[in-house]
This record gives sequence, structure tokens and C-alpha cells, in this order.
Amino acid sequence: MAVGYSGLPELLPVAGIRLATAAAGIRYTGRDDLALIELAPGSTCAAVFTRNAFCAAPVQVAREHLGRAAPRYLLVNSGNANAGTGVRGLQDARRCCELLAAQAGCGPQAVLPFSTGVIGEHLPVERFQAAIPGLHAALDTDAWAAAARAIMTTDTVAKGVSRTLELDSGTVTVTGIAKGAGMIRPDMATMLAFVATDAALDQPVLSDCLARAVEGSFNRITVDGDTSTNDACVLAASGASGITPTGADADRFTALVGDLCRELAQLIVRDAEGATRFVTVDVAGGRDAQECLQVAYTVAHSPLVKTALFAGDPNWGRILAAVGRAGLEGLDVERVVIRLGDVCIVRDGGVAPDYREADGRRVMAGDEITIGIELGRGRAHERVWTCDLSHDYVTINAEYRT
Repeated sequence: MAVGYSGLPELLPVAGIRLATAAAGIRYTGRDDLALIELAPGSTCAAVFTRNAFCAAPVQVAREHLGRAAPRYLLVNSGNANAGTGVRGLQDARRCCELLAAQAGCGPQAVLPFSTGVIGEHLPVERFQAAIPGLHAALDTDAWAAAARAIMTTDTVAKGVSRTLELDSGTVTVTGIAKGAGMIRPDMATMLAFVATDAALDQPVLSDCLARAVEGSFNRITVDGDTSTNDACVLAASGASGITPTGADADRFTALVGDLCRELAQLIVRDAEGATRFVTVDVAGGRDAQECLQVAYTVAHSPLVKTALFAGDPNWGRILAAVGRAGLEGLDVERVVIRLGDVCIVRDGGVAPDYREADGRRVMAGDEITIGIELGRGRAHERVWTCDLSHDYVTINAEYRT
């Protein structure tokens, strides 16, 4: 069960957006593994994708289609990543778009495909063909929760967030779902996220809003340091409310989308494979944001730090060593301060004189822990969210294909 997560909340319908799910048998039995999201005519859509050079066939096709037509449908499957599948993988992704387009009465380029699951296996297109007619017929405004479950792979919980925002000109709704638990270190994690609003936004504004949201959310999480071949995040605006946020309202809307994406991103870490602790690595005092992130990710990716977190062991030397090897040129260790929660563990180049092991153990016994690091060389400040590394993580990934 995800750390500190009580379950999927009520997900509000978004006017102009319909969804449906189906059990296509792509890899799983007895559960839905295919989801469809329909965008009303006139909707705008923005997306960001993985920076992995071996990006999956659906990523390549979705990028291509996004540049050529206004998307009407997002077709998402779980259980098979259609990555590392060469020319045939591209053909299969395009064929799935064609099958849906024929059913929906639109052009294939109006369909964006998304896949998540095992890498290196060919997509069973015939199962898409059998499922798509019923999938399209089942479209409904109130199927967000079903879609959140259908896109899961090793996730233990469905992940979704809804928000409404009162603007001067009326109320807008934003709802989002995400999946991801392992192979998580986004550069845009395996993660997919789909967010929709009934606000009316033109393409440049929507793209800027998404870029800002992703940078402060999905690009600030890591489970294991592995960037997936299939990462994607989509923001769609149906315009059905007729409300276009402007001025201060536009800033409030952008902030809301950022907060919603941050919550979805943190849910991925809370549900990380085998995780028992949710960890914030908070780095301040860097010369720039990149320095802070360099230190934060070095700590967050350290197997020694992550296993100590799992054990509840305040082995502060592992954190100190990670900060020291992060590669900051001219780091003055005398100015570095490291804290576990409210407990100072390192100061003036070594263990803090007033540090007590019992205090460290008290902090480490919690299921939510903050590692605070002050570099003492600037004013930049960044946060990264991660988790511990447990026996279960190894088991889940050792047995993933069996």
C-alpha cells in the first residue's frame, strides 16, 4: 500500500472529456488494461515525453501525430510497452491508431497512442482490434477512476487528483490520473500522466503551463534513477466551460495545475515498488538550481542511503559521503549542514556536537522523512522526492516477467 495514501478520492468529471476502459487481455487477465480518453472537438492538447534515446514506438508516433493534427483521442494500454520493437513496433502503434480512427470516424493522426509495461515484446494488435468497438461505445464522462486503474502495471493503488478553481469569470475543473511505481526518474519515470481541464486555453499557453508543471513535479521525483522508454505527460483543455483564465486568474490556474501534478508525482513515489518511506531531499544554499539538484539526486540515488532509510538506521555518514561525491567544485565542507527532520546531524565538517543517535532514530522511525542539506554557497533551493530501497523492490523487479 502506498505510503501515506488513503486511496483514490472522488475524481470529478471534466466537461468535454469522456473516458472508457476495457479488458483486452494484452498481458493481464481479469482486469481492464486498455483506456480511451476522448477530447471534444476544439480541444487543445500539449504533451511532454521521455528523453530516453530508446523511446518507445508509441512515443515516436504520438510526437509525430501531435505535430500534424489536433488530438481527439488518447489510446492507452498497460502490460506491454511496445518499446525496443523496431519497425514492427511503429507499424503496430500506427495500426492501433488506424483501428480507433476507423471506429471513431476521424483521421489516424488525431489519435495519440501510449503504452506501458514490459519492454521488447510486440504489441498484440489483434486484441486491440477486438476491444476497440466496445471501448469506443462505452465512453462516459465519469470513468476517470476506471481509467486510473486500467493504466496500472506494478502500481498497488490507482492514482488521481481533482481540483476546482473559482475564477472571476466562473469555476473551472482540473482532473488528472497517473501511473508509475518503478523505473522512475523522469526526464521530461515507467510513468504516464493525463490531466484535463474544461478551461479554454490556446496551444502556446497550454504548453507553457504543462512545461512549468512538469518541471516542478514529475521532473523532481526518483525511485531508482531509471528513466523509462515510455514516459509521457499530457495536458488537455476542452474549453467546455467557456472560461479563459487571464491576468491573475491565469497565474492561479497555472499554480493549480502545478500543485495537482506535484501531488500526482508524489503519489508515484509513495507507491514506489516496495517502498516503506516517503523521503524529501531538500537542498538549499546552492549557487544555482542545477547544483542543488546535483546534490539532491546523488543522495536520492545512493543505494547505501536508500537501504539505511529502509532499515530506519540514521547512518549519517552515508548521506555525508553522497553530498561529498556529488561533484560540486570547491565545496567547503565546513559550511555544509545536514539534518534529518528537525535533528542536525552534520555541522562544521563533521558530526554535530549535540547530535544524539536516539534523536536520529526517532526521525528515521517515521514513514515520512526529510533530509535537509544546506550547502552554504548561494541562494538556490530545490527539492526532490524519493523513497527507500527494500527487499520487495528487488523481488518485484527480479520477478517482473515471471
